[in-house]
Amino acid sequence: MIRAFSRFAKRVCTASGHWRSGFSAGIALLAAWAALPAMAAEYPLAPDQNVVGEMRRYTVREGEVFADIARHFDIGYTALVTANPGVDPWLPGVGREITIPALQIMPDAPHQGVVINLAQWRLFYFPPGGGRVETFPLGLGVIGRKTPLGITRVVSKEASPAWYPPPSIRAERPELPAVVPAGPDNPLGAYALHLGWTSYLIHGTNKPDGVGRNVSHGCIRLYPEDIERVFNVVGVGTPVRAVDQPATAAWGPDGLYVQVYPSKSQVEEISIDRRPTPEPAQGVEAVVRTTAGHYAETVDWNAVAQAARQRTGVPVRVAPRPPVGVASERLTDGLYDPPPLHRFR
Repeated sequence: MIRAFSRFAKRVCTASGHWRSGFSAGIALLAAWAALPAMAAEYPLAPDQNVVGEMRRYTVREGEVFADIARHFDIGYTALVTANPGVDPWLPGVGREITIPALQIMPDAPHQGVVINLAQWRLFYFPPGGGRVETFPLGLGVIGRKTPLGITRVVSKEASPAWYPPPSIRAERPELPAVVPAGPDNPLGAYALHLGWTSYLIHGTNKPDGVGRNVSHGCIRLYPEDIERVFNVVGVGTPVRAVDQPATAAWGPDGLYVQVYPSKSQVEEISIDRRPTPEPAQGVEAVVRTTAGHYAETVDWNAVAQAARQRTGVPVRVAPRPPVGVASERLTDGLYDPPPLHRFR
């Protein structure tokens, strides 16, 4: 938050020429967020349910910036930016109503243990016994650094971890010490989960505004409050599955929805306040067609193509829900009653 406040104050002072205005706005930001609790990220989950959360609208208060709004609603920075095209993330404007993209279509993977969709910048945890899911936004690897795909496990957990910079990072930053002890300068944050993949961790961060961006060398970073939760509930031996699915689709209570996420290079451009270069996602039609099953003829394929081109990560309704009582092996998500989707179009 402090880093975001500093960037905000700098932007305000540059624009106005008065440090006092930046300082006053920063105080207002701190006061506003002190009064707001962080949003929970735990949802009940029925069998075969693949949609959780809901889209929301939020009115920006004085001094607020996207980095802090994203953290409050437990979404990544990029997700908030792409859901609100044309809005300056550092000067969004007091009184402006913005979209909070807190609805998630889960990836095509077993609902077991930890599931990470790298393309979605999101982690899903399915506790033993079923019936619920917890989900958290992630910071992932920079261009050229990827988290492995496949299945591994949590092999150990460590509170207040020390960081030993690996040779790859030391080659880029030879000034680093041999070890960075626990504390505010440690990029691992306060907690770390060691995986079966050597040198790859799920950990916290001392730079929370990097969540939802390309920031690591392949490790998986969470907001400080999220990693504390994950550390406390995910046990040693829990399976961890990493997938890379640029598009997810599922039946919701009022129709078929698809989410298409920005590419890694687009996320990089968004992080430096550049308009992302068009990069249509491949294979989206196949994902929607598989999910639609017998109802593929009801799909608005123009809407699917547009979602593939735009890659906003915002759920797009591409087919109406079939009449009640119509059976289909692909339409199992209708057996539950999730939060309403009527808040977005």
